[in-house]
Amino acid sequence: MESVHDIGVFFILGFQGDSIDSGDPIVRDITERNLSGVILFGRCLHSPESPGNITSPAQLRALNAALSSLRAEPLLIGVDQEGGAVQRLSAGNGFSDYPSASQLGLQGIGATSREAAGCAQMLHEAGINCNFAPVTDVNCNLHNPIIGALERAFSSEPEAVADHAGTWIRAHRQYGVVSSAKHFPGHGSSSGDSHHGFVDISATWQPDELIPYQRLISANEVDMIMTGHLFNRRLDAEHPATLSHRTITGLLREKLGFSGVVVSDDLQMGAITSRYCFGEAVWRALAAGVDLLIVGNNLVYQPDVLVEAQQAIAEALARGWLSRGRLDQARERIMGLRGVLAG
Repeated sequence: MESVHDIGVFFILGFQGDSIDSGDPIVRDITERNLSGVILFGRCLHSPESPGNITSPAQLRALNAALSSLRAEPLLIGVDQEGGAVQRLSAGNGFSDYPSASQLGLQGIGATSREAAGCAQMLHEAGINCNFAPVTDVNCNLHNPIIGALERAFSSEPEAVADHAGTWIRAHRQYGVVSSAKHFPGHGSSSGDSHHGFVDISATWQPDELIPYQRLISANEVDMIMTGHLFNRRLDAEHPATLSHRTITGLLREKLGFSGVVVSDDLQMGAITSRYCFGEAVWRALAAGVDLLIVGNNLVYQPDVLVEAQQAIAEALARGWLSRGRLDQARERIMGLRGVLAG
């Protein structure tokens, strides 16, 4: 049975505050539970009166130095830093603003290369080694409230998306920052926002939305791929992509040939919580082929989430819903990614 002292390897967690001390749950999870990483936010959505994790350049450098000092092995320290509407480091907290993906798509590859390098350098200097970007969605629906309307996609042309996403990832690699292409198998056609509830793309999703992923995988230009909490009955008539063995193992792993780390979008988002309890979401995601699970602790705060996760995984193993081999496979991939950060 997986011990609570080992369970953290499968998780990236968010936490409260702009500093840490020895009694904080996140410190315990890093030092005692082998947590793979943390995700930082500029605002605390569940408690707006509280500070986010990022308030100034000096504060962020100090926070990340403190986090990194908690153990010898590298810790994934991640943010969503896409540019445009989604950038946790911004002019508002003392950093630089960067253009949206849509703006870069219009300006051309040279602009993407230049701006991605600037963004990656900024992250590196702040002590961040993981960027949950680029958005690799094809801009199929300009009125999509969470992608098109926010200018988060590079283009409506799959080949152009692949070109810009690959350029973004290469620029980040030059500064030792790993990236995550998202949101597999494609959020661009949706008319709903998976942060808030169930999103069905069955009638709108097109296979061409896989082209950017195919290109990146074939060129070995992707560090991680993030799943979207997207239901598509043409791929799986029961579960959204994050919890779908057919989508993650069948399509992404076996058909497209991706052998790297698959990371979930935040399991506290409404598309998951509206239909699944936390424990079920954990074991289903792992069984589906997801390796690394994000729990943002920003929409809601669950300081002992790893205890609940350990109980869910133990039950799933005992009942045969999840195999030991699948966990070993996930652990091997994650440790390989952590090894990349070690240089």
